[in-house]
Amino acid sequence: MGIQMGSQQKVLYQADNNYVHNLTSVRKHLHSICRQHANQFVRVQTLDGQVVTGRILGCDRGLFYLGVKNYGEQRAFFGSSSDEAILTLVLYELLVITLLYT
Repeated sequence: MGIQMGSQQKVLYQADNNYVHNLTSVRKHLHSICRQHANQFVRVQTLDGQVVTGRILGCDRGLFYLGVKNYGEQRAFFGSSSDEAILTLVLYELLVITLLYT
């Protein structure tokens, strides 16, 4: 089942080249941070003000994976242990990542 398109297509949104360059640069930088600090505990703040504490599990294709304490909430996938869940965040929505020394 495919979507039938007429002969005319209207572009609803097209990212500015500077925006694309900046996003690509930020994504590369964050991937580097994830590799350097894998399995370390951090506090993450998103653009909308959500603050989450957890362990960096990695980054992949614009997504940031954080191991968080499982309090029985349904906002994350369950990880390998029953006390940790995997929270997936979008890289471009991250505002602050703070390394926690424990």
